[in-house]
This record gives sequence, C-alpha cells and structure tokens, in this order.
Amino acid sequence: MKRSAEVVIIGGGIQGCAVAYNLAKMGCRDVVVLEKNTIASGSTGRCAAGIRAQWGTEMNCRLGIASIEIFENLSEELGADIGLHQGGYLMIAYRESEFEQLKRNVALQNSLGIKSRVISADEAKELCPLLNTEGAVGFTYHHRDGHADPLLTTFAYAEAAKRLGVEIYSFTEAVGIDVNNGKVRGVRTNRGFISTGVVVNCAGPYAREVAAFAGVDIPIYPERHEILVTEPIERVSKPMLMSFSGNFYIQQRPHGSFIMGYGPEEHLKSHALNSTWEFLEGMARKFVRLLPRLSGLRVVRQWAGSYEMSPDAQPILGRVEEVEGFYISAGFSGHGFMFGPITGKLMAELILSGETSIPIDMLSYRRFQRGELIREPAVV
Repeated sequence: MKRSAEVVIIGGGIQGCAVAYNLAKMGCRDVVVLEKNTIASGSTGRCAAGIRAQWGTEMNCRLGIASIEIFENLSEELGADIGLHQGGYLMIAYRESEFEQLKRNVALQNSLGIKSRVISADEAKELCPLLNTEGAVGFTYHHRDGHADPLLTTFAYAEAAKRLGVEIYSFTEAVGIDVNNGKVRGVRTNRGFISTGVVVNCAGPYAREVAAFAGVDIPIYPERHEILVTEPIERVSKPMLMSFSGNFYIQQRPHGSFIMGYGPEEHLKSHALNSTWEFLEGMARKFVRLLPRLSGLRVVRQWAGSYEMSPDAQPILGRVEEVEGFYISAGFSGHGFMFGPITGKLMAELILSGETSIPIDMLSYRRFQRGELIREPAVV
C-alpha cells in the first residue's frame, strides 16, 4: 500500500470512483481510493439505478441533464458496457396539485433545453400498454431518462481510473484523518497511514462519521430503503413509472424483470439493512394497482440499501472551509448514482482548479447553518 498520495478518496461507490477517474483524466494521477469492503458494495450496488432530468429545481435539472449527456457516451469513454437503457421516465400524478407542479417542472425543464413534455393517458398507455390509468390526473415524460447498471458503471469507472494510475484499495477502512493547524495531513487506515494534503469524503451513509474524523459535523444520516425484483417476463413497459403522490418507482429491466421500491413511511436513522414483510406487502399492493394484469408475477428477492439523507434531500458538495484540503461529495438522498458522472467531474474540477463548470456553491454544507435549504418537489 502506498504511504503517500496527492489525493485520498474515502468511499468506493459511484461518487468515489467517478471523482478518482476524473482527477486522473485531468492529470492528477497520484490518487488513492479507500473502500472498507469492495467496490460498489454499499449504497451504489443496492440502488435502483434510475437516471433522469425531470426535476423541479434549476440546479437539479442542470445536474440531471449534464449527467445524462455523460452517461450516453460513457461506455465508449470508459471502454466497458455500463448497461445504459433510455426508455424514459413516465411521471404519474394522482392529485391536481401534483399535476400542476409537474407542468411547472416541464416548463422549467424546457427552458433549460430538456425536451420533457406533458402527455395524455392514451400516450401513457402506448408507452406501457398494461398501465391502469384510473385515478391518474396527468402524466409527463422525457425520453432520455432511463437507467444504467450501477455495478457495471462503477466497475467501469474504477478500471478506467486504475489504467490512468489510480490505486484502489478494497478492504481498507479509513479510521481517522490527521489535521494539523487547520490542514489535512493524512489518513489513518486499518492497514497503515497515508500522507496526503487532500481528502475527499465520498463515504455515502457513513459520510458524517468520516467528516467527524476531521472535526467537522455535517447533517447526513442513513435511512433504510427497500427494493424488490421479480421474475422476468416479456417486455410490457418501456419507461420507469414514477409517482410522488403514489410513492413508487417501477422499472422493467431489459431482460424482463421488474425492479421497484417506494419511500418508507417511517424515516428511521439507522445503518440497518434488513428486509421486511411490510415492504413486500406494501409494494405488492402498489404494483397490482398500477399493473393489475401482472398480479401473478412472482418475486425473486428483495433487499435494502441506505439513502444518505440530508435535511433538504440535496447533496453536500464542495470544500470544507475550516479544514484546508477536506472536500465532501455526499448526502445525495437517493440520487447519488444518477448524478455520479457529473458530480465526479465537478469535484475534480474544484479540487484541481477551484472552479466548476456548473455552479455548486449553493450546495455547501454551510447552507444548513444559514437556513438556505433547497427544496426539491420531485422526489419519492
């Protein structure tokens, strides 16, 4: 194991690997990634892997479409298949107020060059012929939304980073960060000390604990979210089906299985990853209501993963002012995979030049102290 590096990244999920790759691509190749387990073994590998540009704030729209543009060329750039499938997202509103918000979202998206649109129930059923539209009051759709494989994508970033000289250490846990006179001096691990002047906290649901190593308190906490996957059947649904009032996302994968989940009613702050029968029952009811002709579909398995939640469900990106050389890319609140390609690039830009191609100043951890929370209306 190396004993010194220009940059040490803590966390081997999509964020950590994307930051590492982009740093190396921009010329900074003396980079180490520390992962306490294996690459993509945490939240990244357990996510539903949706990607979308349909958001309700300008910041998220810009990040979303920029990330999609990278995803569309990522297999070629990284030299490996990332499992990209762009079947779109079909947003379904069950309340008039929700539909009005979706229409405002579309207006914002269109003003930023995102070609989303309001569609009719008939158009929705063309995209998903088995869809039950009863009770729905409106729909929006964007054809470039979709999903990618989170494991293939993260592995592709990791391998491309290694080809550029990045060192990635699995089963290597950061246990402390040495800070002297307000500056990062190094990282202590279970395998020894690495001297460095720059540490990037990409530790996902453990980001608060890692920040505490440097004497920094950030309001990020883990929240268990559950997912299930079904047996594969012939293709019957092209887009990701999502509703905020209905509280669900349902996607048929290219091989035929459905993957689905919803936001928990109880927002427990815990690293627990156990699965529950309550989720299985609740998800089954939502699925059968939406796609009643598939009521006999069998569940193959279910699992849980952690969302890394922030108080406004928006990420914390940027440098930590009181500790020179300490950076944070965490708190994505369920959207870390879809934003990974663009935030990896932006964090590398910030570390190397102090500037970013898309402004991220508003995502500083200090916004919580100032009461400047960013409320995104388009989240499950």
